[in-house]
Amino acid sequence: MSRKLIKTGTYSMMHLVVAVTVAYVLTRDWHIALGVGIIEPMVQTVAYSVHEALWGKVEAPAKDDRASSGGTAAMAA
Repeated sequence: MSRKLIKTGTYSMMHLVVAVTVAYVLTRDWHIALGVGIIEPMVQTVAYSVHEALWGKVEAPAKDDRASSGGTAAMAA
Protein backbone atom coordinates (compact mmCIF):
# COMPACT_ATOMS: atom_id res chain seq x y z
CA MET A 1 0.00 0.00 0.00
CA SER A 2 1.36 3.44 -0.88
CA ARG A 3 2.36 5.97 1.75
CA LYS A 4 -0.08 8.50 0.30
CA LEU A 5 -2.99 6.06 0.63
CA ILE A 6 -2.04 5.24 4.22
CA LYS A 7 -1.79 8.96 5.04
CA THR A 8 -5.25 9.57 3.54
CA GLY A 9 -6.72 6.70 5.56
CA THR A 10 -5.18 7.81 8.84
CA TYR A 11 -6.32 11.40 8.25
CA SER A 12 -9.86 10.17 7.56
CA MET A 13 -9.86 8.20 10.81
CA MET A 14 -8.54 11.19 12.74
CA HIS A 15 -11.24 13.40 11.19
CA LEU A 16 -13.91 10.91 12.23
CA VAL A 17 -12.61 10.69 15.81
CA VAL A 18 -12.39 14.48 16.14
CA ALA A 19 -15.89 15.02 14.71
CA VAL A 20 -17.43 12.37 16.98
CA THR A 21 -15.58 13.69 20.03
CA VAL A 22 -16.61 17.31 19.45
CA ALA A 23 -20.22 16.30 18.78
CA TYR A 24 -20.25 14.18 21.95
CA VAL A 25 -18.81 16.99 24.07
CA LEU A 26 -21.51 19.33 22.76
CA THR A 27 -24.46 16.92 22.99
CA ARG A 28 -23.47 14.26 25.56
CA ASP A 29 -25.28 11.78 23.29
CA TRP A 30 -23.29 9.02 21.52
CA HIS A 31 -26.03 8.40 18.93
CA ILE A 32 -26.00 12.01 17.79
CA ALA A 33 -22.20 12.16 18.00
CA LEU A 34 -21.80 9.10 15.77
CA GLY A 35 -24.36 10.46 13.32
CA VAL A 36 -22.53 13.77 13.09
CA GLY A 37 -19.17 12.01 12.86
CA ILE A 38 -20.33 9.95 9.90
CA ILE A 39 -22.37 12.61 8.07
CA GLU A 40 -20.02 15.59 8.53
CA PRO A 41 -17.13 14.19 6.43
CA MET A 42 -19.54 13.39 3.59
CA VAL A 43 -20.96 16.93 3.64
CA GLN A 44 -17.44 18.36 3.90
CA THR A 45 -16.38 16.39 0.82
CA VAL A 46 -19.24 17.86 -1.22
CA ALA A 47 -18.52 21.36 0.12
CA TYR A 48 -14.85 20.98 -0.81
CA SER A 49 -15.77 19.91 -4.35
CA VAL A 50 -18.03 22.94 -4.77
CA HIS A 51 -15.30 25.20 -3.36
CA GLU A 52 -12.75 23.77 -5.80
CA ALA A 53 -15.12 24.21 -8.74
CA LEU A 54 -15.80 27.84 -7.82
CA TRP A 55 -12.14 28.54 -7.10
CA GLY A 56 -11.23 27.05 -10.48
CA LYS A 57 -13.30 29.77 -12.16
CA VAL A 58 -11.25 32.53 -10.50
CA GLU A 59 -8.45 33.58 -12.78
CA ALA A 60 -4.98 33.71 -11.28
CA PRO A 61 -3.00 36.84 -12.11
CA ALA A 62 -0.45 36.33 -14.84
CA LYS A 63 3.20 36.34 -13.79
CA ASP A 64 3.81 39.31 -16.11
CA ASP A 65 1.18 41.37 -14.25
CA ARG A 66 2.99 40.91 -10.93
CA ALA A 67 6.38 41.74 -12.43
CA SER A 68 5.16 44.92 -14.17
CA SER A 69 3.47 46.23 -11.02
CA GLY A 70 6.66 45.84 -9.02
CA GLY A 71 5.53 42.74 -7.11
CA THR A 72 5.84 42.68 -3.33
CA ALA A 73 8.70 45.19 -3.30
CA ALA A 74 6.35 47.91 -4.59
CA MET A 75 3.77 47.00 -1.95
CA ALA A 76 6.31 47.14 0.86
CA ALA A 77 7.53 50.63 -0.12
